[in-house]
Amino acid sequence: MKNSIKNILTIISVLTFSISFAQNIEGVVKTTENTPLEAANVVVKGTTSNTITDASGKFSIDTKGKLPVTLLIQYVGYKTTELEISDLPATPLQIVLNEENALVEVVVSSRRRIEKVQDVPIAISVITGKQAEQTGAFNVNRIKELVPSVQLYSSNPRNTGINIRSLGSPFGLTNDGIDPGVGFYVDGVYYARPAATTLDFIDVEQIEVLRGPQGSLFGKNTTSGAFNITTRKPSFTTGADFEVSYGNYAFLQAKASVTGALGKKVAGRISFSGTQRDGLIDNIVTGRPTNTLNNQGIRGQLLWTPSVNTNIILAADITTQRPDGYAQVVAGVAPTQRAAYRQFDAIIKDLNYQLPSLNAFDRKIDQDTPWRSGQDMGGISLNIDTKVGPGTLTSTTAWRFWNWDPSNDRDFTGLQVLAKSQNPTRQTQITQEVRYAGQLSTKVSGVVGAFFIDQTSQTDGTEESGNAQWRFSQSTTSPLWKTPGLFEGYGIKTDARIRASSAAVFGQIDWAITERLHILPGLRYNFDKKDAHYARKTYGGLQTNDPALLALKKSVYSDQAFDSSTDNTDFSGNLTLTYKVSDKINTYATYAKSYKPVGVNVAGLPTDSKGNPLLDLAVIRPEKVNHYEIGVKTSPFKNSIFNLTFFNTDIKDFQTNVQAAELGVNRGYLANADKVRVRGAELDASFVFSSHLTVNAAATYTDGKYVKFTNAPLPLEETGAPVSFKDVSGTDLPGASRWAGSLGGELSDNATFFGNRGKIFVAIDSYARSEFSSSPSASKYLIVPGYAIFNARLGFRASQGLSVHFWGRNLLNKDYYEQLLPAGGNAGQYAGVIGDQRTYGVTLKYSL
Repeated sequence: MKNSIKNILTIISVLTFSISFAQNIEGVVKTTENTPLEAANVVVKGTTSNTITDASGKFSIDTKGKLPVTLLIQYVGYKTTELEISDLPATPLQIVLNEENALVEVVVSSRRRIEKVQDVPIAISVITGKQAEQTGAFNVNRIKELVPSVQLYSSNPRNTGINIRSLGSPFGLTNDGIDPGVGFYVDGVYYARPAATTLDFIDVEQIEVLRGPQGSLFGKNTTSGAFNITTRKPSFTTGADFEVSYGNYAFLQAKASVTGALGKKVAGRISFSGTQRDGLIDNIVTGRPTNTLNNQGIRGQLLWTPSVNTNIILAADITTQRPDGYAQVVAGVAPTQRAAYRQFDAIIKDLNYQLPSLNAFDRKIDQDTPWRSGQDMGGISLNIDTKVGPGTLTSTTAWRFWNWDPSNDRDFTGLQVLAKSQNPTRQTQITQEVRYAGQLSTKVSGVVGAFFIDQTSQTDGTEESGNAQWRFSQSTTSPLWKTPGLFEGYGIKTDARIRASSAAVFGQIDWAITERLHILPGLRYNFDKKDAHYARKTYGGLQTNDPALLALKKSVYSDQAFDSSTDNTDFSGNLTLTYKVSDKINTYATYAKSYKPVGVNVAGLPTDSKGNPLLDLAVIRPEKVNHYEIGVKTSPFKNSIFNLTFFNTDIKDFQTNVQAAELGVNRGYLANADKVRVRGAELDASFVFSSHLTVNAAATYTDGKYVKFTNAPLPLEETGAPVSFKDVSGTDLPGASRWAGSLGGELSDNATFFGNRGKIFVAIDSYARSEFSSSPSASKYLIVPGYAIFNARLGFRASQGLSVHFWGRNLLNKDYYEQLLPAGGNAGQYAGVIGDQRTYGVTLKYSL
């Protein structure tokens, strides 16, 4: 990877010599005390042209040959100023900024227009690209440490679920036949696969995390929230950033971004990110660490401005991951209700096997099946923005793909229970969104749009038994189980295919009844269609005609095939009332009726007494969501925000893992729980106490329950019970911590470093959450204990030139689990996804 980074950085460095063809507006930005403001942001309104002031407050910005233009001048702690320029000034502009509440000046585009985040009647958290970089949050798994309402659970990229307020994806399951409840958008393009959340960010400008249903604002229906990520756009002003980080465990991360004019109306940007790190878990069999990082990504953009009213961006990206990793460590053994000879300890004793350690945090494994988690993801998009009348018409067209190449050891031991466990997948998607947003009259603004997605997914899986399979599968004391070679090489080949199409029209208006009172109705109509094919075929093992031996083999693996097709339509919508009590207090109340689309099973079905699949279970009913929320956004004093939200979400036909009461086999599958409820409260607060001290905090309380769920799968310790299902009504939802929060602060002062003016700083961030269930049905053995981690950084940063800082993560070296999960076969052993131990390093950045 080091050579890849070096070669790409060499190519990028050549592009820094692009030439700007347009005339510039020059100026100086100062305070009311006549002090120059360094690193003030200057933007040509309605375009992607932007720059920052130097140490003397001076700037020069490209007009792209267009006049008149409006300049936006922004600086933390000062009121944003708009300045109209009709003619090219003969002398530099003199611009004075007045102090203001900087935090309420943060702008977002979630409602398809640029507006202040404190004016948006949505629970929303904003992480700037700079914040993400400074805190080391280079993917969503680290963003959750800044936004505690977000939960991400990943035992590998395919088995990844992202939730907001504990809702979004079924916990611990992978099934391509259902849609995620949390939308993930990058520059307006919807990413359908949750695996996208495991990738490194590339040149991010801002991350907006919206909580609650967002079906009337975004193309794809989202019942739990959305990530709206924007990347930095091409600029006609030449600029470049280069960043390298080094750390323990041979951590190396390199980032680069170069932008500039390629012509009078064409600009480009190319960005690269690469990360590598040695493994954090020792494999005593191979003699080398596993769970490495090995990620590379590149993104290129071309901006064409054919007229003053039109911007066209063509973007392409590709990201690859080749880690030796995602191995899980045996965390413990639960006694089950099976016979004594079927308990894990008895099984491994008969096989003369011993675990390498009884303490998961020794970080030792001896797993013999290679762990492989290779994935490629990329695509191309065309975005057109053009001003039409009082609004903007936007078209976003995209094609994307995801290739997944895995290998797993699902028994988590050095025994050959499974010699192979792999389900390589290829997914492709085509999306088209068209929307119009703007001020429709003096009192009405809004957005209306149409969206279409067509995606296909093909999985060709293999699962094959090893020489220890007989002992783990043994369900009677018959000596036939010991028949030599009966199960070795015996397995299944799986062909699972899905084609899913969805189309929708959506819209929302903002009607200003008075200057302070607004009503915002939204509506959505959705059509979803899914076609699925599933077939698995057994192969290998001992070739025999003995009915008794064939019955044993069939009890482990059996043939199955079915096809299913379903479609569904739905009307949903929301109604929000917002009232601005004063310039410092904004309140809102929302009711939303939402839904998650119909689903299909493509991971096998329970069978009847004759072994035929129960086809009526192939289709999963859509979730029906009723959501209530009230919130208040305040600015109690200068340079502060204090926001509070209360919410209640009821879901009927919750899509999850179930066990039907009438079935005589202990087989889990995707279906519907009758009803769940999640309610809670969230707090977001930030304070700029002075130019030297800032503090931010976020906290969430979540109470998630199964209101009615009578046919849930058995908890791990009840495996082997006389019944094959359990009524878990009234118990907690998996993945839901009652309490989670983050707290951070930074102390800084002006300084000069190698001739560059900037700030020297020290910052501390912390994240904590209480215990949560890590199993669809609560098991006392699969409760993840609560934990807290602390991170810190110390260094110097400047808007231009050299910046450097030292960083440390999990400074107290806390041992903690991110997830617990039972091993295949339910012999009683369970494994843990372990959080990283203490890591530290240094980051160097140079900006031109």
